[in-house]
Amino acid sequence: MKNVFKVITTILLLFIVISCGNAEDDINFNLNKVDGLGKGKPVDDCLGLDESDLVLSIQDEFTTLPGKVSIFFKVSDTEGKPVPGLTADQFTIYEQGRNDACFNTISTSESFARISPNSQIFNNNTILVLDLSNSVLSSSLEELKSATSSFINNVMPATTQESFKMGIYWFDGEDKLHLLNELTSDRQELIASVDEITEDISNDPSTDLYGAVIKATNIAEDVLKQSTKNNTIGASSVVLFTDGTDQASRYKKDDALKKVTNTNANISFFSIGLGAEIDTDVLTEIGKTSSVFASNKEELENTFNDISFKVSEQANSFYLFEYCSPKRDGSGENNLAIQVRNGNKQGAVQTKFNASGFKGGCN
Repeated sequence: MKNVFKVITTILLLFIVISCGNAEDDINFNLNKVDGLGKGKPVDDCLGLDESDLVLSIQDEFTTLPGKVSIFFKVSDTEGKPVPGLTADQFTIYEQGRNDACFNTISTSESFARISPNSQIFNNNTILVLDLSNSVLSSSLEELKSATSSFINNVMPATTQESFKMGIYWFDGEDKLHLLNELTSDRQELIASVDEITEDISNDPSTDLYGAVIKATNIAEDVLKQSTKNNTIGASSVVLFTDGTDQASRYKKDDALKKVTNTNANISFFSIGLGAEIDTDVLTEIGKTSSVFASNKEELENTFNDISFKVSEQANSFYLFEYCSPKRDGSGENNLAIQVRNGNKQGAVQTKFNASGFKGGCN
Protein backbone atom coordinates (compact mmCIF):
# COMPACT_ATOMS: atom_id res chain seq x y z
CA MET A 1 0.00 0.00 0.00
CA LYS A 2 2.89 2.30 0.81
CA ASN A 3 4.39 1.74 -2.64
CA VAL A 4 1.10 2.61 -4.31
CA PHE A 5 0.93 5.82 -2.27
CA LYS A 6 4.48 6.77 -3.32
CA VAL A 7 3.66 6.23 -6.99
CA ILE A 8 0.52 8.38 -6.77
CA THR A 9 2.43 11.12 -4.91
CA THR A 10 5.17 11.13 -7.54
CA ILE A 11 2.65 11.44 -10.38
CA LEU A 12 0.90 14.33 -8.63
CA LEU A 13 4.19 16.15 -8.09
CA LEU A 14 5.15 15.73 -11.74
CA PHE A 15 1.76 17.05 -12.79
CA ILE A 16 2.17 20.14 -10.60
CA VAL A 17 5.69 20.86 -11.93
CA ILE A 18 4.59 20.49 -15.56
CA SER A 19 1.49 22.62 -15.00
CA CYS A 20 3.43 25.42 -13.31
CA GLY A 21 6.15 25.29 -15.94
CA ASN A 22 3.59 25.89 -18.69
CA ALA A 23 1.74 28.67 -16.91
CA GLU A 24 1.79 32.07 -18.62
CA ASP A 25 3.01 33.70 -15.41
CA ASP A 26 6.18 31.62 -15.60
CA ILE A 27 7.21 32.81 -19.04
CA ASN A 28 10.63 34.46 -18.68
CA PHE A 29 10.84 37.73 -20.58
CA ASN A 30 14.09 38.65 -18.84
CA LEU A 31 16.11 38.84 -22.08
CA ASN A 32 18.76 40.98 -20.47
CA LYS A 33 20.33 38.82 -17.77
CA VAL A 34 21.03 41.95 -15.75
CA ASP A 35 17.82 43.97 -15.53
CA GLY A 36 15.30 42.68 -18.08
CA LEU A 37 12.72 45.00 -19.59
CA GLY A 38 12.27 47.15 -16.49
CA LYS A 39 8.80 48.69 -16.50
CA GLY A 40 8.18 47.54 -20.08
CA LYS A 41 7.00 44.28 -21.59
CA PRO A 42 7.45 42.40 -24.91
CA VAL A 43 5.72 43.99 -27.91
CA ASP A 44 2.43 42.69 -29.24
CA ASP A 45 2.63 39.97 -31.90
CA CYS A 46 0.51 42.07 -34.28
CA LEU A 47 3.56 44.24 -35.00
CA GLY A 48 5.33 41.26 -36.54
CA LEU A 49 8.79 42.33 -35.34
CA ASP A 50 11.73 39.97 -35.47
CA GLU A 51 13.24 38.40 -32.39
CA SER A 52 15.08 41.00 -30.34
CA ASP A 53 18.86 41.33 -30.48
CA LEU A 54 18.72 44.46 -28.30
CA VAL A 55 16.98 44.98 -24.97
CA LEU A 56 15.27 48.25 -24.05
CA SER A 57 14.89 48.29 -20.27
CA ILE A 58 12.47 51.04 -19.22
CA GLN A 59 13.61 52.81 -16.05
CA ASP A 60 10.94 55.51 -15.93
CA GLU A 61 8.17 57.03 -18.05
CA PHE A 62 6.07 60.18 -17.77
CA THR A 63 3.97 62.63 -19.79
CA THR A 64 4.00 66.43 -19.89
CA LEU A 65 1.23 68.63 -21.23
CA PRO A 66 0.32 69.65 -23.85
CA GLY A 67 1.34 66.29 -25.36
CA LYS A 68 4.91 65.14 -24.66
CA VAL A 69 5.73 61.51 -23.87
CA SER A 70 9.08 60.83 -22.18
CA ILE A 71 10.60 57.37 -21.81
CA PHE A 72 13.87 56.83 -19.93
CA PHE A 73 15.49 53.50 -20.69
CA LYS A 74 18.73 51.60 -20.97
CA VAL A 75 19.76 49.81 -24.18
CA SER A 76 21.90 46.67 -24.07
CA ASP A 77 22.35 43.52 -26.09
CA THR A 78 21.05 40.15 -24.93
CA GLU A 79 24.37 39.52 -23.14
CA GLY A 80 23.86 42.65 -21.05
CA LYS A 81 26.53 44.72 -22.84
CA PRO A 82 25.61 48.43 -23.06
CA VAL A 83 24.78 50.08 -26.39
CA PRO A 84 25.79 53.76 -26.30
CA GLY A 85 25.65 56.46 -28.97
CA LEU A 86 22.16 55.90 -30.38
CA THR A 87 20.37 58.79 -32.09
CA ALA A 88 16.66 59.63 -32.44
CA ASP A 89 16.52 58.55 -36.11
CA GLN A 90 17.36 54.98 -35.06
CA PHE A 91 14.07 54.69 -33.16
CA THR A 92 10.60 53.94 -34.50
CA ILE A 93 7.48 54.85 -32.48
CA TYR A 94 4.27 52.83 -32.61
CA GLU A 95 1.03 53.86 -30.88
CA GLN A 96 -2.25 52.00 -30.37
CA GLY A 97 -5.40 53.79 -29.23
CA ARG A 98 -8.69 52.26 -28.17
CA ASN A 99 -10.00 52.15 -31.76
CA ASP A 100 -6.84 50.64 -33.27
CA ALA A 101 -6.67 46.92 -33.99
CA CYS A 102 -2.88 47.11 -33.92
CA PHE A 103 -0.21 49.79 -33.65
CA ASN A 104 0.26 52.69 -36.05
CA THR A 105 3.68 54.07 -36.91
CA ILE A 106 4.24 57.64 -35.72
CA SER A 107 6.52 59.85 -37.82
CA THR A 108 9.59 60.78 -35.78
CA SER A 109 9.95 64.07 -37.68
CA GLU A 110 6.31 65.13 -37.32
CA SER A 111 6.31 64.16 -33.64
CA PHE A 112 9.57 66.06 -32.94
CA ALA A 113 11.18 62.88 -31.61
CA ARG A 114 14.58 63.45 -29.99
CA ILE A 115 17.10 62.10 -27.54
CA SER A 116 17.10 64.70 -24.76
CA PRO A 117 19.76 65.44 -22.12
CA ASN A 118 18.96 63.17 -19.21
CA SER A 119 20.83 65.06 -16.50
CA GLN A 120 17.61 66.35 -14.95
CA ILE A 121 16.43 62.82 -14.12
CA PHE A 122 19.61 60.72 -14.13
CA ASN A 123 22.60 60.56 -11.78
CA ASN A 124 25.67 58.46 -12.59
CA ASN A 125 28.26 57.79 -9.89
CA THR A 126 31.58 55.97 -10.09
CA ILE A 127 33.27 54.48 -7.02
CA LEU A 128 36.97 53.99 -7.79
CA VAL A 129 38.74 51.65 -5.34
CA LEU A 130 42.55 51.44 -5.36
CA ASP A 131 44.80 48.81 -3.81
CA LEU A 132 47.50 50.75 -1.95
CA SER A 133 49.05 47.80 -0.18
CA ASN A 134 52.83 47.63 0.19
CA SER A 135 53.46 45.84 -3.11
CA VAL A 136 51.83 48.69 -5.07
CA LEU A 137 53.37 51.51 -3.06
CA SER A 138 56.88 50.08 -3.34
CA SER A 139 56.93 49.14 -7.02
CA SER A 140 54.20 50.74 -9.17
CA LEU A 141 52.82 53.81 -7.39
CA GLU A 142 53.78 56.36 -10.05
CA GLU A 143 52.35 54.19 -12.85
CA LEU A 144 49.15 53.75 -10.85
CA LYS A 145 48.81 57.50 -10.27
CA SER A 146 49.31 58.23 -13.96
CA ALA A 147 46.80 55.54 -14.98
CA THR A 148 44.24 56.74 -12.44
CA SER A 149 44.49 60.34 -13.66
CA SER A 150 43.95 59.14 -17.22
CA PHE A 151 40.92 57.13 -16.05
CA ILE A 152 39.42 60.22 -14.39
CA ASN A 153 39.92 62.31 -17.52
CA ASN A 154 38.24 59.67 -19.67
CA VAL A 155 35.24 59.04 -17.43
CA MET A 156 34.41 62.50 -16.10
CA PRO A 157 32.86 65.03 -18.51
CA ALA A 158 35.16 67.85 -19.60
CA THR A 159 32.51 70.32 -18.47
CA THR A 160 31.41 69.85 -14.88
CA GLN A 161 28.01 68.16 -14.66
CA GLU A 162 26.35 67.58 -11.30
CA SER A 163 24.75 64.40 -12.63
CA PHE A 164 28.18 62.75 -13.11
CA LYS A 165 30.24 62.21 -9.97
CA MET A 166 33.18 60.10 -8.86
CA GLY A 167 34.55 59.19 -5.44
CA ILE A 168 37.93 57.54 -4.75
CA TYR A 169 38.70 55.05 -1.96
CA TRP A 170 41.73 52.92 -1.18
CA PHE A 171 42.47 49.82 0.84
CA ASP A 172 45.42 47.99 2.38
CA GLY A 173 45.34 45.39 5.17
CA GLU A 174 43.15 47.32 7.59
CA ASP A 175 39.50 46.50 8.12
CA LYS A 176 38.63 49.83 6.56
CA LEU A 177 37.98 51.37 3.18
CA HIS A 178 39.85 54.67 3.30
CA LEU A 179 38.36 57.77 1.66
CA LEU A 180 40.75 59.58 -0.68
CA ASN A 181 38.21 61.95 -2.25
CA GLU A 182 34.49 62.14 -1.64
CA LEU A 183 32.00 62.10 -4.50
CA THR A 184 32.48 65.13 -6.68
CA SER A 185 31.76 66.32 -10.22
CA ASP A 186 35.09 68.22 -10.29
CA ARG A 187 37.63 66.10 -12.11
CA GLN A 188 40.53 68.43 -11.29
CA GLU A 189 39.80 67.88 -7.60
CA LEU A 190 39.94 64.13 -8.16
CA ILE A 191 43.23 64.31 -10.05
CA ALA A 192 44.74 66.51 -7.35
CA SER A 193 43.85 63.97 -4.67
CA VAL A 194 45.54 61.21 -6.68
CA ASP A 195 48.67 63.35 -7.10
CA GLU A 196 48.91 63.62 -3.30
CA ILE A 197 49.21 59.85 -2.73
CA THR A 198 52.60 59.08 -1.18
CA GLU A 199 54.50 55.89 -0.37
CA ASP A 200 53.84 56.30 3.36
CA ILE A 201 50.03 56.56 3.06
CA SER A 202 49.49 53.02 4.41
CA ASN A 203 50.29 51.56 7.82
CA ASP A 204 49.32 47.97 7.02
CA PRO A 205 51.19 46.15 4.23
CA SER A 206 48.58 43.37 3.86
CA THR A 207 45.68 43.22 1.36
CA ASP A 208 42.04 43.12 2.50
CA LEU A 209 40.62 42.57 -0.98
CA TYR A 210 37.36 40.86 -0.01
CA GLY A 211 36.65 43.44 2.66
CA ALA A 212 37.20 46.19 0.10
CA VAL A 213 34.71 44.56 -2.29
CA ILE A 214 32.04 44.26 0.39
CA LYS A 215 32.53 47.80 1.70
CA ALA A 216 32.67 49.34 -1.80
CA THR A 217 29.42 47.61 -2.70
CA ASN A 218 27.79 48.96 0.46
CA ILE A 219 28.93 52.46 -0.48
CA ALA A 220 27.62 52.07 -4.05
CA GLU A 221 24.25 50.90 -2.71
CA ASP A 222 24.02 53.88 -0.35
CA VAL A 223 25.03 56.29 -3.13
CA LEU A 224 22.39 54.79 -5.41
CA LYS A 225 19.71 55.26 -2.77
CA GLN A 226 20.71 58.88 -2.25
CA SER A 227 20.91 59.63 -5.97
CA THR A 228 17.44 58.21 -6.69
CA LYS A 229 15.55 60.59 -4.45
CA ASN A 230 13.15 63.22 -5.83
CA ASN A 231 12.11 61.14 -8.87
CA THR A 232 15.69 60.79 -10.10
CA ILE A 233 17.05 57.61 -11.70
CA GLY A 234 20.52 56.48 -10.70
CA ALA A 235 23.28 54.13 -11.82
CA SER A 236 26.61 53.41 -10.16
CA SER A 237 29.85 51.74 -11.13
CA VAL A 238 32.40 50.15 -8.81
CA VAL A 239 35.88 50.04 -10.37
CA LEU A 240 38.43 48.08 -8.33
CA PHE A 241 42.18 47.84 -8.90
CA THR A 242 44.52 45.35 -7.22
CA ASP A 243 47.89 43.75 -7.86
CA GLY A 244 47.36 40.70 -5.66
CA THR A 245 45.04 38.37 -3.79
CA ASP A 246 43.35 38.70 -0.42
CA GLN A 247 45.98 38.25 2.29
CA ALA A 248 44.20 39.65 5.35
CA SER A 249 41.59 36.83 5.47
CA ARG A 250 39.15 39.08 7.31
CA TYR A 251 36.26 38.15 5.03
CA LYS A 252 35.26 35.08 3.05
CA LYS A 253 35.63 35.01 -0.71
CA ASP A 254 32.11 33.61 -1.11
CA ASP A 255 30.62 36.48 0.92
CA ALA A 256 32.36 39.07 -1.27
CA LEU A 257 31.26 37.41 -4.51
CA LYS A 258 27.72 36.94 -3.21
CA LYS A 259 27.61 40.64 -2.34
CA VAL A 260 28.51 41.53 -5.93
CA THR A 261 26.04 39.06 -7.41
CA ASN A 262 23.06 40.07 -5.29
CA THR A 263 23.33 43.85 -5.37
CA ASN A 264 21.11 46.27 -7.30
CA ALA A 265 21.07 45.64 -11.06
CA ASN A 266 21.95 49.28 -11.74
CA ILE A 267 25.33 48.87 -10.06
CA SER A 268 28.04 47.74 -12.49
CA PHE A 269 31.33 46.14 -11.42
CA PHE A 270 34.69 46.48 -13.16
CA SER A 271 38.03 45.06 -12.05
CA ILE A 272 41.64 45.80 -13.04
CA GLY A 273 44.41 43.37 -12.15
CA LEU A 274 48.16 43.90 -12.29
CA GLY A 275 51.00 41.38 -12.28
CA ALA A 276 51.41 37.64 -11.85
CA GLU A 277 50.10 37.32 -8.29
CA ILE A 278 46.47 38.12 -9.04
CA ASP A 279 43.73 35.50 -9.21
CA THR A 280 42.14 36.22 -12.58
CA ASP A 281 39.14 33.95 -11.91
CA VAL A 282 38.25 35.80 -8.71
CA LEU A 283 38.79 39.23 -10.29
CA THR A 284 36.62 38.23 -13.24
CA GLU A 285 33.80 37.36 -10.83
CA ILE A 286 34.28 40.61 -8.94
CA GLY A 287 34.32 42.55 -12.21
CA LYS A 288 31.16 40.89 -13.43
CA THR A 289 30.53 43.69 -15.94
CA SER A 290 34.08 43.73 -17.30
CA SER A 291 37.64 42.85 -16.22
CA VAL A 292 41.06 43.66 -17.65
CA PHE A 293 44.55 42.54 -16.67
CA ALA A 294 48.00 44.07 -17.07
CA SER A 295 51.03 41.78 -16.95
CA ASN A 296 53.33 44.64 -15.91
CA LYS A 297 53.14 48.22 -14.69
CA GLU A 298 53.97 49.60 -18.13
CA GLU A 299 50.61 48.25 -19.36
CA LEU A 300 48.68 49.72 -16.45
CA GLU A 301 47.54 52.92 -18.11
CA ASN A 302 46.22 51.06 -21.15
CA THR A 303 44.17 48.72 -18.96
CA PHE A 304 42.74 51.66 -16.99
CA ASN A 305 41.85 53.31 -20.30
CA ASP A 306 40.12 50.15 -21.49
CA ILE A 307 37.94 50.10 -18.40
CA SER A 308 37.30 53.84 -18.54
CA PHE A 309 35.73 53.45 -21.98
CA LYS A 310 33.53 50.61 -20.73
CA VAL A 311 32.41 52.68 -17.73
CA SER A 312 31.54 55.55 -20.08
CA GLU A 313 29.64 53.19 -22.38
CA GLN A 314 27.61 51.96 -19.41
CA ALA A 315 26.65 55.51 -18.42
CA ASN A 316 25.89 56.55 -22.00
CA SER A 317 23.61 53.58 -22.67
CA PHE A 318 20.81 55.33 -20.74
CA TYR A 319 18.53 57.42 -22.96
CA LEU A 320 15.75 59.93 -22.44
CA PHE A 321 13.61 59.56 -25.57
CA GLU A 322 10.87 62.15 -26.03
CA TYR A 323 8.25 62.86 -28.68
CA CYS A 324 4.95 64.68 -29.17
CA SER A 325 2.06 62.24 -29.37
CA PRO A 326 -0.86 62.78 -31.76
CA LYS A 327 -3.21 61.02 -29.32
CA ARG A 328 -6.04 63.08 -27.81
CA ASP A 329 -7.74 60.24 -25.96
CA GLY A 330 -10.05 61.47 -23.22
CA SER A 331 -10.03 58.04 -21.59
CA GLY A 332 -6.29 58.44 -21.17
CA GLU A 333 -4.64 55.09 -21.73
CA ASN A 334 -2.80 54.19 -24.94
CA ASN A 335 -0.28 51.52 -25.83
CA LEU A 336 3.19 52.55 -26.96
CA ALA A 337 5.95 50.49 -28.55
CA ILE A 338 9.47 51.73 -29.25
CA GLN A 339 11.79 49.92 -31.62
CA VAL A 340 15.49 50.63 -32.03
CA ARG A 341 17.76 49.55 -34.88
CA ASN A 342 21.53 49.52 -34.59
CA GLY A 343 23.24 48.07 -37.65
CA ASN A 344 21.74 44.63 -38.25
CA LYS A 345 20.37 44.38 -34.71
CA GLN A 346 17.00 45.50 -33.45
CA GLY A 347 14.93 45.40 -30.30
CA ALA A 348 11.64 46.76 -29.01
CA VAL A 349 9.68 47.27 -25.83
CA GLN A 350 6.03 48.06 -25.10
CA THR A 351 4.44 50.21 -22.41
CA LYS A 352 1.42 52.48 -21.83
CA PHE A 353 0.92 56.21 -21.43
CA ASN A 354 -1.91 58.46 -20.34
CA ALA A 355 -3.06 60.99 -22.94
CA SER A 356 -5.65 62.81 -20.81
CA GLY A 357 -5.56 66.51 -21.56
CA PHE A 358 -3.31 66.14 -24.61
CA LYS A 359 -3.68 68.86 -27.23
CA GLY A 360 -1.69 70.70 -29.87
CA GLY A 361 1.28 72.94 -29.14
CA CYS A 362 3.86 70.35 -28.14
CA ASN A 363 7.29 70.72 -29.73
